[in-house]
Amino acid sequence: MRFVYGKQDFSTFERGEENCWLMTNGLGGFSSLTMLGSCSRNDHAVLMSCSRKEAPNHRFNMIHGLEEILYIGDEKFFLSSQDFAEKGKRQEGYRYLSCFTYEDYPCWDYLAKGVEITKKILLQPEHNTVGISYRMQNRSGQPVCLEVTPLLQFVPKGQQLSKDQTFSIEQIFSREQSFFMENESEAEQNDSRGIICSNNKQLYYRTNGNLKEQEVCFRKNLYYAYDACDGRRETGCCAVNHSVCFSLKAGECFMGELVYSTEEPAQIKAVQIEDMLVQKRQKLVERAGLKDGTAQVLVKAADQFIAYRASTGKQTILAGFPFFEDWGRDTMIALTGCCLSTGQFERAKEILRTFMQYCHRGLMPNLFPEGGQKPLYNTVDASLLFILAVYDYYSRTGDVAFTAECYPVMEEIVTRYRKGTDFDICMEEDGLIRAGRGYDQVTWMDVRVGDILPTPRHGKPVEINAYWYNALRILEELGRVPGMKGHAEGKAETSDYGALAKLVRKSFQEKFWNPEKQCLKDVLSGGEADEQIRCNQIWAVAQPFSVLEAEQERAVVETVFRLLYTPLGLRTLEPADEQFHPVYGGELLQRDLAYHQGTVWTYPLGAYYLAYLKVNGYSETASERVRGQLDAIKAALREGCIGQLPEIYDGLEPVFSKGCFAQAWSVGELLRVYEALEQSLQIRERYGYENKEL
Repeated sequence: MRFVYGKQDFSTFERGEENCWLMTNGLGGFSSLTMLGSCSRNDHAVLMSCSRKEAPNHRFNMIHGLEEILYIGDEKFFLSSQDFAEKGKRQEGYRYLSCFTYEDYPCWDYLAKGVEITKKILLQPEHNTVGISYRMQNRSGQPVCLEVTPLLQFVPKGQQLSKDQTFSIEQIFSREQSFFMENESEAEQNDSRGIICSNNKQLYYRTNGNLKEQEVCFRKNLYYAYDACDGRRETGCCAVNHSVCFSLKAGECFMGELVYSTEEPAQIKAVQIEDMLVQKRQKLVERAGLKDGTAQVLVKAADQFIAYRASTGKQTILAGFPFFEDWGRDTMIALTGCCLSTGQFERAKEILRTFMQYCHRGLMPNLFPEGGQKPLYNTVDASLLFILAVYDYYSRTGDVAFTAECYPVMEEIVTRYRKGTDFDICMEEDGLIRAGRGYDQVTWMDVRVGDILPTPRHGKPVEINAYWYNALRILEELGRVPGMKGHAEGKAETSDYGALAKLVRKSFQEKFWNPEKQCLKDVLSGGEADEQIRCNQIWAVAQPFSVLEAEQERAVVETVFRLLYTPLGLRTLEPADEQFHPVYGGELLQRDLAYHQGTVWTYPLGAYYLAYLKVNGYSETASERVRGQLDAIKAALREGCIGQLPEIYDGLEPVFSKGCFAQAWSVGELLRVYEALEQSLQIRERYGYENKEL
């Protein structure tokens, strides 16, 4: 799917900064600007690098933005767009922007007085290398020159340039030849290569333009509109020490290029990076095998979260861009959609093996080790979600050997949860799991602001016990599979998962069901939070094994739809609750107090649709209804980060994406829905669903 934006979409500077794009390199590095080419966040960058030795968390903003000026005869035209804190300094190159498109990479078409320029930015997979190309056609009748000036930072992501930071540039090669030319009939240009240094970091460059060194100067007070509205740092600063000029005579056509890399660049051109990107992303779509065009966009989006982790030597899933790292809970939730629904089974196995390696006292890590630090295990759901992920893998592949490899770890998790482990995680006499105490926040609603816990869920959370029931049923089912060897020895208490599951189901229905509200309590704690209507209950229905009766499941789906559903996600709290926050924004404290108090999250929408399809037997009518409702997702892919799904929206009026502009579990969970829709007939036949409707 090719996303196309015209002048109607960036009729003003502010409208043009509403949307951005994202390319990632599989190391934690990325490239992202607005569709105008401006930096509206301090996290925006043409090249945000992350070395393989430090991947994926130690990112450096090497090239923040690009300043582009077109000279036609004696006239000067800014093609770059950038806002500044000082009035009157705003660069408004968007006025010459005819069209912006994004499919596998961003592309800009400019037109100024007969000069046509097509710009592409291209990030090389598995490398900290960015290519920038300018296809130029001069029909102005005058000589023209395009001057491109990289805005340098060389600082860790989110940090400012220091006052005493120095920059140096050294040319290491220069000769005239036609290496970059598309054909030999075009005029020969310089092949210049060199290196830029600052903060003990190096950036190699290569260009077929005329590189001009200059004394270091600074572009100060770049204004970040999206950071300003969230109480983050509003302004930034960049350094300039060179520019590159591409000159054309009247009537000439020319392809100008710049390549920047933290690695000494090989003989690579931007067009080669373009071919790599297109081929890689096409192979992703082919492997996934999903036919729906929106699903194919999500397949490509999912791959952008996969990254190499240096501390484990294996791949991981980054939770979201531009803010988040890889977390255990997020990885386990995103894995099914991002890896299994896309046919990336070997990738899924590698990630699951990593988690098994770090399982400790029945807990999966929530944060992986960095340097000499130990992993953090402050999560009750990651371990149970691991069991669900292994089952999802087995259901798709029938891979007994790998599942048997996982089975002892799955048994260890259940054993530890029964006996009790860290963070007050323990099974009580009724078979249900309790978790958390003090200032612990061990479910996904894990905000803590000093001594304030906006959503304390200590006790027995509803989704945790739904996962727990399913974990027991999964171990029971897999334990009967021939060849499922390697069960934990000498643990009599794990011998009858089915009997324990029956107790859990009985207790769950007795204690979580709220007959007056026809839904589930959010937590069993003896406090006011128990009666709040939250989205967590939808996971009790969406699981493969039903912990509720059929009519209860249907009632939960109806209540969630009526009170929490929006086309872009589920509210975390019903609007009628006195703690409901209609808007997410402002300073950190204000944002955190709203984070789970009504804010719309996209990723639970996947569980809602799967639950809806389940209680309606995956009928044709139900499938068509879901497909119609998913049209809103098609629109969402055009807003915010183009081709991606965000973390959150406002609770009352979910219009503009907020939080992370690209979120792994949002993409993964919606991919599961598209996969289920394409397999609805097979699912209906496999489970013998009747043609029933809600």
